[in-house]
Amino acid sequence: MQRNKPTVQDYSAYTPEDFHVWRMLYERQLPFVQANASELYLDALDKIGFNADEIPHFNETTKRLQHYTGWQLIVVPELVPQKDFFEMLMKKTFPATCWLRALEELDYIEEPDMFHDVFGHVPLLVNSAYAEFMQNFGKLAMKWIDIPEAIPILARVYWFTIEFGLLHEDGKNKIFGAGIISSIGETQHVFKEESEKVPFNIRQMLTTEYRIDTLQPRYFVIDSFEQLCNAIPQIDKQLEQILSTQLTH
Repeated sequence: MQRNKPTVQDYSAYTPEDFHVWRMLYERQLPFVQANASELYLDALDKIGFNADEIPHFNETTKRLQHYTGWQLIVVPELVPQKDFFEMLMKKTFPATCWLRALEELDYIEEPDMFHDVFGHVPLLVNSAYAEFMQNFGKLAMKWIDIPEAIPILARVYWFTIEFGLLHEDGKNKIFGAGIISSIGETQHVFKEESEKVPFNIRQMLTTEYRIDTLQPRYFVIDSFEQLCNAIPQIDKQLEQILSTQLTH
């Protein structure tokens, strides 16, 4: 559908439907999130100050991020090119859309809107270990950005952690990936027996393809955000090995 995709957040431009959509999405997801999300995400949601009544103000959100980890939020109209995206992460900047899906798109939208970007991704950027991994992942991606074969492989790590990762917490698997937190379908699917839960394994992540148009058949489980931070050198090394094998065959 045709939609307006602003490059700055004009709060006065939000319609009653926008506020209604935000409230519906927020109130629908919150019970699942409270029951199944990591305590680290729930703590982050509290610190970032989001609620059902108010579409987040990007300036206010940036002030909170700056206070906790030095990150900032910027408006983009749609998905940004990979090089721009990773460069932003390296500079502690998270790009997010400020438009919301229409009422008829509540259950599924092809491209990420503000609810996915902001409700899903932004809260955990107040967590120092998570924020550090995001920045270091951006640095690592920029190291490989001119090797076309490298980025799709590296993107799998981002997909299986930041987008669809689980965290083992207090003896249970808990959600932290933004793609699960912001999706009613994924939150209902993730803990069903037919979806596979896999312990954190860098090599397996790097060699596992994914699809964006279906519920995920497999979720990787990390032990901590510190584990992710500490894995950056190993991700780099494993990627180098995979590429050298590909190039010699």
